[in-house]
Amino acid sequence: MRFFVLLTTFLLLVAAAQATPIQDRPADSDRAFNDGNKGLIGQLDQVRQSVTDRTSELVVSAIGFLGVPYRRGGNTVETGFDCSGFVRAMYNQTVGLVLPRRAEEQARATEPVARADMKPGDLVFFNTMRRAFSHVGIYIGEGKFIHSPRTGAEVRVEDMSGSYWQRRFNGARRVEGAQGPISAGE
Repeated sequence: MRFFVLLTTFLLLVAAAQATPIQDRPADSDRAFNDGNKGLIGQLDQVRQSVTDRTSELVVSAIGFLGVPYRRGGNTVETGFDCSGFVRAMYNQTVGLVLPRRAEEQARATEPVARADMKPGDLVFFNTMRRAFSHVGIYIGEGKFIHSPRTGAEVRVEDMSGSYWQRRFNGARRVEGAQGPISAGE
């Protein structure tokens, strides 16, 4: 819950900063306002940078798809998503990176990350079908991930500390090149 409060606060601050441009002021006023990075702009920049460090554009975008229904083989908001279709669509739409279609292929195409080093946007994999890397989601921070879980369910956020997910966790992986638009191929 704290994550969503932080995310909401961040989005409101960003919207406010973009909606209210600073009007022309005398140079003395600017110096006094920004002196020592203590002014409102400096504080907004610090908050924005702090939250950006923890929350990628990918995660913010993925949160916007909460409630989209699960559909086996689905990879669009119109048809619904399965787990790997959701991850693939989020990376394609937000980062411009085309990931492989299946969860185990996504695992092979990414780099392992220690659980302690996970960052928002990393992929988290689980053994939900008696085989490694049979389920995938996107880590959003604070031990939580977003995914499209199963038939009859919708895209949602889960806590990785729950016993079901702890027992099935296969590891985290990082998508190389996620900072800019590149293509990993099909």
